[in-house]
Amino acid sequence: MTVEQMLDDTAAHGGTVFQICDYAPIDEAGPERLAAIRAHAESLGIVLELGTRGTEPEHLRRQLRIATALGATLLRSMWTNGEDRPDAEESERRLRQLLPELDAAGVNLALETYEQVPSADLVALVDAVGHPRVGICLDPANTVANLELPGDVVARCARRTLNWHVKDFDFSRNPGWVGFVYTGTALGQGRLDYDHVRELVRPAERGISQIVEFWLPWADDVPEADQPETTARREAEWTRTTMEYLRSKNNV
Repeated sequence: MTVEQMLDDTAAHGGTVFQICDYAPIDEAGPERLAAIRAHAESLGIVLELGTRGTEPEHLRRQLRIATALGATLLRSMWTNGEDRPDAEESERRLRQLLPELDAAGVNLALETYEQVPSADLVALVDAVGHPRVGICLDPANTVANLELPGDVVARCARRTLNWHVKDFDFSRNPGWVGFVYTGTALGQGRLDYDHVRELVRPAERGISQIVEFWLPWADDVPEADQPETTARREAEWTRTTMEYLRSKNNV
């Protein structure tokens, strides 16, 4: 799908925000292409956000220029990016460098919770920077792999949250009861306590967008020839179910 097709699909499901996240072609897009994407989003009444990884200043400056061209006011990133794994002191130094540019562009930077960085360390970094344009992208499903309970992560991060990746999840036993699989579900069908997260984060009151994200398993339970179509069909069903759930919970 092109970005325009993704935006059309978002609008068809009643979505009003679309985060272009970890999407390599956007990094290579020129000014005309970025302007066309922005115009298409605006014609649909959709607000754009941008997602990348890392805190290397020049990389974030490039992403900030892309965000500005798209009219995006939120840039999601992550503490690390591949082999670039700065410590807390270096990360704070990098982020402080960017504060004037974030202010000038009117863009918020939200660092995502994930298993490679303890959520307490992430909150400590954001607190150390101490600027309203630097906060957290909350995704409590990610940190389970670091043995952090989702409820603890939400309680710790809520006050600094600027963006919320709404992703439900569950555990199931492997065949033969040998081990477990940790995977995604449609919203409302897994272990995410959506009501509790919403109560603490207060997205409507604070202007925090809720970005739907899936860990969609590949449909390897059907014949190989049918797997791509079945996976796509399940994704469409998850999307419909999830958007209906969000509307019911947010009175939209």
